[in-house]
Amino acid sequence: MMILQAIIFILIGAVGVIWGADRFTDGAASLARKFNISQMVVGLTIVAFGTSAPEMFVSLMSAIQGSTAMAVANIIGSNIFNILLIVGASAAVCVVSINPGTVRRDMPIVLLSSLLLTLLCLDGKISVLDGCVMLAGLIVFVIYMIRLGHKTPNGVEGEATEIKVYGTGRSILYILIGLLCLVVCSSLFVRGASAVAVFLGVSDVVVGLTIVAGGTSLPELATSVVAARKGQSALAIGNVVGSCVYNILFILGLTGVICPMATNGITQLDYVMMNGSVLLMWLFCYSRFRISRGEGWIMMSVFFAYMAWIVFTA
Repeated sequence: MMILQAIIFILIGAVGVIWGADRFTDGAASLARKFNISQMVVGLTIVAFGTSAPEMFVSLMSAIQGSTAMAVANIIGSNIFNILLIVGASAAVCVVSINPGTVRRDMPIVLLSSLLLTLLCLDGKISVLDGCVMLAGLIVFVIYMIRLGHKTPNGVEGEATEIKVYGTGRSILYILIGLLCLVVCSSLFVRGASAVAVFLGVSDVVVGLTIVAGGTSLPELATSVVAARKGQSALAIGNVVGSCVYNILFILGLTGVICPMATNGITQLDYVMMNGSVLLMWLFCYSRFRISRGEGWIMMSVFFAYMAWIVFTA
């Protein structure tokens, strides 16, 4: 495959996956609301799935097409991207205020999920059993959040979202079109990324940690920075934190059950960065429930230093 063709595949694939995820989420959430499923439950399940759909389909297609290390690297890279670059950039634009519940409840869950993934990868693979363990953790997490939402008068911070309700036919059409775009475009994206790896002479892991992770996380970056400028940073950061949990427990759990994955090429530094980024964010906002502009620049500096290390050591 020519490098220009590979780049076109990546661009078309990224745009198509993001657009397809939006259509699927709109249709599925609308259909669920028509059956009187609560807004909070829809937010915790369908909307959460929709925001993680780009990463999920890209990782799943990577594993099915034989690039299993890229599938794992995509999730590790996406979580690092989400925390260090997205949260850091949001704070650099405007001081980020974070809900105390996110700091005290959600961030420890993100750290536990990251540590669980690190432990499961010590043997160099994610087996079917490992996938089942992560999916079991997801079920526990969702049940916990639903119960917490019922105890909280205004629901769980950052989880509720306004849902548009369409006609049944239109909702089903959105679901079908969204799924089709996700399947086809994620396949294009992976093919293009793999071709770039071959052309540059680097491993699938390097591409997964950089190009693939960045491409699937761009919507969150744009959304969070705009939200920060509008003073809605707490909701944006809450969604970023929640997506990190779903990335690990849901995406790698489901992918591992469908197609066991090898983690060859993922280094100890990558795991340290994934866990360390969560700790850094947690430490910055633990006492004051905010991240200052200076702390945001520190987070972004750490991210770019890590990216430079990956590129120069590839």
